[in-house]
Amino acid sequence: MKVIIRNPRRRELEIEGSRRVDALLKELDLNPEQVLVVRDDDLLTRDVMVRSGDTVEIVTAISGGSGVGGTSDGAGGAG
Repeated sequence: MKVIIRNPRRRELEIEGSRRVDALLKELDLNPEQVLVVRDDDLLTRDVMVRSGDTVEIVTAISGGSGVGGTSDGAGGAG
């Protein structure tokens, strides 16, 4: 399978055989809580099997806001 890792730089690997997403992430020493795995525009869960002919992309998950402006209650106005 072809594995494209964007973490944040782009890296491409060729990996032989089939395996579940969770096993692939473990093999690549990637934390499953910090990345998303995509195949053909579909987000894959950890239990999905990826096969030899597949191309998967692994991207770092980014969460949170900018931390600028707004209020902690989400109202966005003066209180």
